[in-house]
Amino acid sequence: MLRIFKYLKPYLVLLVVAIALLFVQADADLTLPDYMSDIVNVGIQQGGVAHAVPEALRQSTMQHLALFLTAEEQKAILAHYRLVKPGTPEAQAAAATYPLVTKEPLYLLTDDSPATIAALEPTMGKAMLLVFGLERIAKNPEEAKRLMPGMGFDLSKIPPNTDLFKVMAMLPQSQRQQIADAMTERFAAIGGQKALLQAATRAVKAEYQAIGMDTAAIQNRYILHKGLLMLLIALISAAATISVGYFAARIAAGVGRDLRHDLFARVMHFSGAEFDRFSTASLITRATNDITQIQNATMPLVRLLFYAPIIGIGAVIHALDKSPSMWWTLALAVLLLLGVISVVFTIVIPKFKRIQNLIDRLNLILRENLTGMMVVRAFNRQSVESQRFERANRELTRVSLFVNRVFVVMMPIMMLILNGVVMLILWIGAHKVAAASIQVGDMMAFMQYAIQVVFAFLMLSMLFILLPRADVSAHRVADVLETEITVLSPSQPQGFPEDFQPSVTFEHVGFRYPNAEEDVLHDIHFTIAPGQTIGIMGTTGSGKSTLVNLMPRFYDVTSGAIRIGGVDIREVPLADLRAKIGYVPQRSNLFAGTVESNLRYANPNADEAALRRALQIAQADFIFEHPDGLQAEVAQGGVNFSGGQRQRLTIARALVKDAPIYIFDECFSALDYQTDARLRRALRKHLQGRTMFIVSQRVATIKDADQILVLDEGRLICRGSHRELMQRCEVYREIALSQLKQEALA
Repeated sequence: MLRIFKYLKPYLVLLVVAIALLFVQADADLTLPDYMSDIVNVGIQQGGVAHAVPEALRQSTMQHLALFLTAEEQKAILAHYRLVKPGTPEAQAAAATYPLVTKEPLYLLTDDSPATIAALEPTMGKAMLLVFGLERIAKNPEEAKRLMPGMGFDLSKIPPNTDLFKVMAMLPQSQRQQIADAMTERFAAIGGQKALLQAATRAVKAEYQAIGMDTAAIQNRYILHKGLLMLLIALISAAATISVGYFAARIAAGVGRDLRHDLFARVMHFSGAEFDRFSTASLITRATNDITQIQNATMPLVRLLFYAPIIGIGAVIHALDKSPSMWWTLALAVLLLLGVISVVFTIVIPKFKRIQNLIDRLNLILRENLTGMMVVRAFNRQSVESQRFERANRELTRVSLFVNRVFVVMMPIMMLILNGVVMLILWIGAHKVAAASIQVGDMMAFMQYAIQVVFAFLMLSMLFILLPRADVSAHRVADVLETEITVLSPSQPQGFPEDFQPSVTFEHVGFRYPNAEEDVLHDIHFTIAPGQTIGIMGTTGSGKSTLVNLMPRFYDVTSGAIRIGGVDIREVPLADLRAKIGYVPQRSNLFAGTVESNLRYANPNADEAALRRALQIAQADFIFEHPDGLQAEVAQGGVNFSGGQRQRLTIARALVKDAPIYIFDECFSALDYQTDARLRRALRKHLQGRTMFIVSQRVATIKDADQILVLDEGRLICRGSHRELMQRCEVYREIALSQLKQEALA
């Protein structure tokens, strides 16, 4: 994937925005369990009382608190409270919230900032808990040993209706401090300061009830407030998720579009040497299936590559904050998940490359059979080709099923690990809740964070499912994009002269295909004057098509030079060179559309008269007899026309170009002798002054040419007119005598 990362550069802004939104989403998702913990711990268990610093308390309660406070602590607390007495305007304003203020003085908190609460809570919490305990003991002396053990004396022996606070006031300060320290030690054994403050909130709630405050409303207000915050955070998370999905889809679609555009553009500039390296079936697979794999992986890559680590690491940090002693449950889950993922990907990664190669193979067989359907039927090979396709299809199915089965097994195993970890957390957490070392809400939040950790690994595993196959596809696409094109326009081009003459000169040309061991053409040397017709003949594999393919620079010569109009074709821009050449290949290539659209492929600006003239010269009169004429439909590849009709339409398309040089590469083979003769006469009549190269195995097709070149094993063995070659070229004479006899019989 690294080889195509440059295609993400145009989308860096979208990518940065998506990453920022992922942080927002992860932060929101990590915050929700904390709010849930607060609702359970504070909203339900503590009745909505969030801390141990009461917003209001009776004057008598403040006096009782002073028994367990030092002078400095009393001063610090009183600095943040003011005394409100009955009958004052302030008391009347506060009466709706604190009904008791109409009967007795109350202390109201003047500063409820988090810093003030954090500073006062440890001191006030401990004192509030002691006062609350003494009030309960006064009502029920039997609870003294349970509520306040380690005091040095048994409060349960004190006579009923005794004012315990007067008793405490008579005790020395050191003994009262001993009582406070004993309580602190007791809570340290079960949960420390956190447990003490949680217990102190019960004392605050009891104080609120004594004041006449609506504690149910306090609880409902707290739960509603936290619930609305959770809803808001969930909406933010949902908005971030949707936005990230949108941006990820834009990035993935854009990368896919750019890759297809550049791949197609690169292939359009390929010379024959590059096409020899990549098969057509492979290029089709790379341009479609491989880029689709990259696109399918890019979207989850953007969404999960950053989100999964953020949520995983964040969840671990939050979980350890809730209960550090249960860290080993997360470690166990992570180790099990890593083990499963490692085993799975060790097995399946080698299979992904195999799958892509099998898709190439399947495309190749399918394409061969579709293009060669007539040949398959002519030789009655339908069953053989069906079996061939079936073998390739079954092999692809077998490997794909193997990979999918491995991943199908992986997901239940991961869910089993997830559920096992949840059960383990519940079992351990239940014991800790019973021992008062953890709150129920914290245990639930820890469980939620553990689930988030596991799901982070699940998301990464899903990413790892897509990435290996996408990585294979990325390398295959990058191989095409990074292929060096051997035939290029020169950096400092030289144009053709204004008085261009279509002369062609081969100067000791040699050519060897890439990676071949020997040359295909050897020291080809000849000169063609403007306006001459040249026939090229030779046995199969003698290099006829290779020779004419060098002129439009489908390949570059290995040695020597080719000059057209006196200029080396390697010094001319490719567009200018090919504008001078009308080329008709061996295979008739027609595009889906109409006859007119195919003819205009050579010259989009040609008028209808030029199109009709080209059809007449090419002996394609059957188009004029068609009901739709030039608008006659052409199927892909021209399969709705016969071989001879396709060849004539291909020739007509080249004639529309009206080029000074024409190359007819074995394009008369499907024509009968009479049509061939009429076509040659029309070409001589209408293409006077053009230089024509006619490659043919038929002597009758080229015998009227000004010069005939005879090739054998890549060497020019004979050159001259038909009459001259019949006299001094044994190879040509043998071919001519055999063919002319057949023509006479025909």
